[in-house]
Amino acid sequence: MSGGDIAGLIAAGVFAVLVALLAVPLVKLGKVFDQTTDSIKDVSDGITPILEETTETLRETNKQLARVDAITRNVQDVTGNVSALIALFAATVGGPLIKLAGFSAAVRAAFRFGRPRKGDHAE
Repeated sequence: MSGGDIAGLIAAGVFAVLVALLAVPLVKLGKVFDQTTDSIKDVSDGITPILEETTETLRETNKQLARVDAITRNVQDVTGNVSALIALFAATVGGPLIKLAGFSAAVRAAFRFGRPRKGDHAE
């Protein structure tokens, strides 16, 4: 063996050690990628039921909102009917009550007019 052969063997040994040292982080990096892949798969599997439940919740919420909308329309109709009934009652009863109040005020004034006042003395 010549000096060049020995130098070649030493260089090959050093290269093998360097490859071995670089292989360890690459193997660890591969494990990290495997774990990341497993985590993404688990998260994906967990999100699917959550999305299905959310979709069902939104469907039920939309049904309830449609019911509330119908109730609101009915309340609006009832409010309009009550308002019309109050206006009719006021027109029917209000006018005669005002006339009755005016008449009673006139009668009171007439009775007061005929009575002597406290300060007046009959002589």
